[in-house]
Amino acid sequence: MKRKTGEYITISRVGGEECRAFVPYPLPPKPPLQIDYDLQDLIDHALLALGNLNSIGMLLPDPSLFLYMYIRKEAVLSSQIEGTQSSFSDLLLYESEEAPGVPLDDVQEVSNYVAAM
Repeated sequence: MKRKTGEYITISRVGGEECRAFVPYPLPPKPPLQIDYDLQDLIDHALLALGNLNSIGMLLPDPSLFLYMYIRKEAVLSSQIEGTQSSFSDLLLYESEEAPGVPLDDVQEVSNYVAAM
């Protein structure tokens, strides 16, 4: 059964500019979801993966250290999409103020990504 979850509507703005917004339909869906064996199997796998992630998270001595590094990794990858040449190591060296030979403009851009997050 193919089900639409919402619709796109056009919104006018000042100066004649228009943009479109996705407006989801209210919950619960009509007709109600039919959970068959295949869907239930997918839900079970997702719950198992979430349980594994939760148990691994409990083993972290300080989750803020994990988040600290994860945000920096995300900033490096996002800025590389924009064309910077900085690596994860470059960013860490820059933040520890030991970055000889690192292209300063690129690392500063990555650092700006970190600050924005």
